[in-house]
Amino acid sequence: MHEVKTEIEIEASPTRVWQVLMDFPAHAQWNPFVRSISGTPAPGAKLDVRIQPEGGRAMRFKPRVLVADTRKEFRWRGQFLVPGLFDGEHYFQLQPLGPARTRLVHGELFSGLLVGMARSGLDGGTRAGFIAMNQALKSRAEAGAEA
Repeated sequence: MHEVKTEIEIEASPTRVWQVLMDFPAHAQWNPFVRSISGTPAPGAKLDVRIQPEGGRAMRFKPRVLVADTRKEFRWRGQFLVPGLFDGEHYFQLQPLGPARTRLVHGELFSGLLVGMARSGLDGGTRAGFIAMNQALKSRAEAGAEA
């Protein structure tokens, strides 16, 4: 098991941050890492997600939503080819720090036979992608852009 975990503080309410995060069609406009998401953010639903880290190649997968707790947590689980080979449990946790301030904890728990071989890429490109997404989400939420 390997975890990539990032955090950022956002000068916006959890409601606002959640609104930006859950507006799947708008991700293509602002998100430098998760280039597209489609599907319903409800437990048990399948999503269609396309990611592309800066300088990396695009990957598309169809994870299943595990948690969609409004203004608190959004979590999905995906896998590469077959379960147990390379699985990822991606999460976004929103922690209120005040009426107009939120800490976003954004990460992924990786497990499976291939995780050891992918570790440097996870700690490099994947972490950088999470950080870039966090910063873009912060900018969008703080700007009050329509989501």
